[in-house]
Amino acid sequence: MEIKRLWHTLRLCLIRNGYKRAEYAKRKGIYNNIGENVMIQSRKVPLYSQLIRFHNNIQVASNVTFLTHDVTHNVIKKKIPNSKIPEKIGCIEIMDNVFIGSNSTILYNIRIGPNSLVAAGSVVTKDVPPNTVVGGNPARVLGTFNDYLQKRSLDVNSYPENLKPVNQRINSELAEFEWKKFDAVKSGK
Repeated sequence: MEIKRLWHTLRLCLIRNGYKRAEYAKRKGIYNNIGENVMIQSRKVPLYSQLIRFHNNIQVASNVTFLTHDVTHNVIKKKIPNSKIPEKIGCIEIMDNVFIGSNSTILYNIRIGPNSLVAAGSVVTKDVPPNTVVGGNPARVLGTFNDYLQKRSLDVNSYPENLKPVNQRINSELAEFEWKKFDAVKSGK
């Protein structure tokens, strides 16, 4: 790993807040672009990070992998020593109002359209159309962003406002509330 990339990765590991992590990356020019209100939980600086562009209001959960290249050319060169097959690289662009769930992988030459959600654990191999929810391996369209919004607004199983997490911490009352709700659903009550 290049020293500068390693240094930035180490610095990102020490920054506990995803918004501050994105601000550090923006200030240091790690990515091609980082817009406003961007949160990046990932701490590893991807190879060829200048090929990644984040627009506005983006949430990137933990352990998301951005692959701006592949290394199959190395295998081919070992098999066919005189081959002239270059490393394949490409850009990744994340448009406005996007959430990317934990442990997802975004391949190169991908644009995630505005107002989209990528479910946790997804492998995005094709562009994500605007206003969609995708998930799976490979990621496929699961629904629309508007359907998701409507479903979330009708969610009556939310916790009371006075118990909401503060500074990424929950109190014992909220934990007890959630466990009671969980147990009731799982026991069929």
